[in-house]
Amino acid sequence: MRRIRLVVEYDGTDFSGWQRQLNGPSVQEVLEAALAAMTGVPTPVRGAGRTDAGVHALGQVAAFSTASPIPLIGFLRGLNGHLPPSVAVVSADEVPEDFDPRRHARGKLYRYLIWNAEARSPLRARTAWHIIRPLDDRAMEAAALPLCGEHDFRAFRSADCERPTTVRVIRRLEVFRDGPLITIEIEATAFLRNMVRILVGTLVEAGHGKLTPDDVARILAAGDRRAAGPTAKPHGLVLVRVDYELALPPRR
Repeated sequence: MRRIRLVVEYDGTDFSGWQRQLNGPSVQEVLEAALAAMTGVPTPVRGAGRTDAGVHALGQVAAFSTASPIPLIGFLRGLNGHLPPSVAVVSADEVPEDFDPRRHARGKLYRYLIWNAEARSPLRARTAWHIIRPLDDRAMEAAALPLCGEHDFRAFRSADCERPTTVRVIRRLEVFRDGPLITIEIEATAFLRNMVRILVGTLVEAGHGKLTPDDVARILAAGDRRAAGPTAKPHGLVLVRVDYELALPPRR
């Protein structure tokens, strides 16, 4: 059997998330359907992370096992021929048979976009959270500092998060502004369920003057989800990259 790794880009607007679900179409579902159409047999696909409904990806990583002799370029072209316009395979490579895209991941980078202007942006409507009230991006950047490093992030996870440990390491958390567009980038070893969106919601509270860096540090220490900010809208979030010791192929 061969083990094939894919890097997948998708617009998550019309999907119920990455993982196959009963309440709507998923990215995993359309990938598995495309593989079945190519190989003639059901082929399970495992992803590096379960992005939520409406969340996008530039670099989701998935893997599957197959006995098919189809060459890598054939999988790349064939899958893209069967996938809907909102999903594309951007690279494919062959990896060891025991490769697991979730278990072997060493880190992830997420990006969140906020359109901070009175007028909405039709071109950003599917990829950025529109916030009319002005945000102080410097206050947001200051509030991000206590969150960097290794901490217990139980205050920044959803109630249905089932992870046995809530300690994570945030390697980088930065806030940039380019006119009305605010970009938040968060790079960590791993994330809890809804962690990125709750962190963003908390930074937005800081940008509105409702939380100081000391407040954020206290929330982190207390572990009280009720004291943190709201969960940010899903459509502003994109999974940019998943990191492995086994390097990904260059993007074509």
